[in-house]
Amino acid sequence: MMPSIPLSFETNSRTRVVLPPDDPRRRELHDEVHARPTARIRLPALVLQVAVLNEGVTVDSELEHLRRLPGQRELLREQLAGHFLRLRLPSGTLKWERHTEVTRYSLVQPLPAESVHGASDPELLAALIIDHDWLGRIPGRTLSAIELVLLAGSEQEVAAPLERARHWFGDHTVVTSLVGRNGHSSVVTDFRLRPSGYERMLVIAPPGTGETRVGRLAARLLDIEIYRLLALRGLPVAKSLQPMLREAEQAIADVTSSMETHDRSAAELLETLAAVAARVERATAMHIYRFCATEAYDALVRARIAELREQAFPGTQTLGEFLQRRLAPAMATVDSAAGRLASLSQRIERAGALLRTRVDIAREAQNQELLAKLARGQQLQLRLQSTVEGLSIAAISYYVVSLLLYAAKAAKAAGVPIQPELAIGATIPLVLWGVWRLTRRIHNRLQLHD
Repeated sequence: MMPSIPLSFETNSRTRVVLPPDDPRRRELHDEVHARPTARIRLPALVLQVAVLNEGVTVDSELEHLRRLPGQRELLREQLAGHFLRLRLPSGTLKWERHTEVTRYSLVQPLPAESVHGASDPELLAALIIDHDWLGRIPGRTLSAIELVLLAGSEQEVAAPLERARHWFGDHTVVTSLVGRNGHSSVVTDFRLRPSGYERMLVIAPPGTGETRVGRLAARLLDIEIYRLLALRGLPVAKSLQPMLREAEQAIADVTSSMETHDRSAAELLETLAAVAARVERATAMHIYRFCATEAYDALVRARIAELREQAFPGTQTLGEFLQRRLAPAMATVDSAAGRLASLSQRIERAGALLRTRVDIAREAQNQELLAKLARGQQLQLRLQSTVEGLSIAAISYYVVSLLLYAAKAAKAAGVPIQPELAIGATIPLVLWGVWRLTRRIHNRLQLHD
């Protein structure tokens, strides 16, 4: 394989720069900061954002839907590779963003002239530059739909936005914040779903506010609402787990109590503990992603609220106060459920360790009892062996004496003057001692060999 050749190029200052070869993902990682640029919005404007859950929805189906927009029939699959696309439409733009769980469609268009100083709660959807049917057929399930109105107003209107807000929200209670450096703009919303399915936000900024600044403010407000709803998706899960968590905690308490009182067998306790562990692990595997996602989305909500640099408006709550007062208990519930799941896993592990210790102790006692029985059996075997050895010595001696007797009788028959019975009878003690001595020597050699 040929060695990699360092890159070499000339800069504008004619300084020759040489770098090692690029990492394959260097360009991708570097350009990530530019991947989703903030929209430039000119006041007054209407931003309509629809966020749908994209579970089971493919990029190809979303591409096909985008191609139904005017002038987008030739849209290519490669243009959606970065999961971000901004399309120019007549009198506006549409931004498509696909995230892990949601896809966002954001329409930016001029605010209809009749809505600027219209009656209370002016109609906005009738003046959209895209077909309502197209919005209704977006693939996925709606998570959020927002009408964000951006107006230019005087310093007095920015500092006192409630009068203008009555035209947009009627008599509903609203929350208001002065945002940006030195309260540059004001934000008003009621966080209510209208009959159309949309919620409405109003931003009042001084004339001449930069388009990029307006775009950043709009993006932060939309992010807050999207991530708030995504964070809250963990709350129903946490609530649904409460009965199972209580039952599992009670079951573990019963197991530990039974281990203390010894009123249930180890096998029964192990079976109960295994069943509880299976339920807890199943719940953890099914919901750990949702709990982790909830924590991440909640952190994003708090970060976006901090970026607003809110200042309180007399007589109303700020957006951050309103959201955190209602979001914090929900997040605490989710954190509690996640913590109880983790605690249950640890308690099951400790209870299992205690139960294994109890089983090991019982097994050790059984082993000791078995060893004691084996020792007693060996002692009996040694005693029996000693008895058998005594009988063996007697039997061997008998055979030896019998042989000697036959030898003595043969000698007498040959003419040797001897009394076989007397002679052999006199040798019996000597034979017994010799056989016993031979047996002991064999035992001693075996012991030395061991």
